[in-house]
Amino acid sequence: MLRTASSVLTLYLFWLALSGIYTPFLLAAGLGCSIAVVWLARRMAVVDHEGHPIHLGPAAARYWPWLAREIAKSAWDVTKVVLSPRLPIQPTLVRFAPTQKTEVGLATHANSITLTPGTISIEVSRREFLVHALTAAGAEGVTSGDMDGRVTRFEARG
Repeated sequence: MLRTASSVLTLYLFWLALSGIYTPFLLAAGLGCSIAVVWLARRMAVVDHEGHPIHLGPAAARYWPWLAREIAKSAWDVTKVVLSPRLPIQPTLVRFAPTQKTEVGLATHANSITLTPGTISIEVSRREFLVHALTAAGAEGVTSGDMDGRVTRFEARG
């Protein structure tokens, strides 16, 4: 029941953010549509702990600020590389074994890598990630294990 109510609330808040028009009829229509979508999703059995992981909320509140800082630092590093007259890029492919145990953890880790400028997850499996990095320093950052450890702690708290 909590997951259903949270799903309706999340969809309704998202609808409100995108709508920009707050007349009584449209507010009611948005709430009705949110309820209908969640009702259909429950009938299709897709409202589950992976599809709407509310149990990760407190851990996400700690992880997202760290990820935002990493994205900003990487964006600055990529900007310096691109604007440098020497253009010191060293495209690199690296493989490493992730320590996450759940699908949510693996997806969070792969998406966090891709969100970070200068790196992109190419292949993702339980045993191994293949990541492309713009520079050798970026590749080293991916394999250093800092993000891997943080994502593992993130999924364990949920």
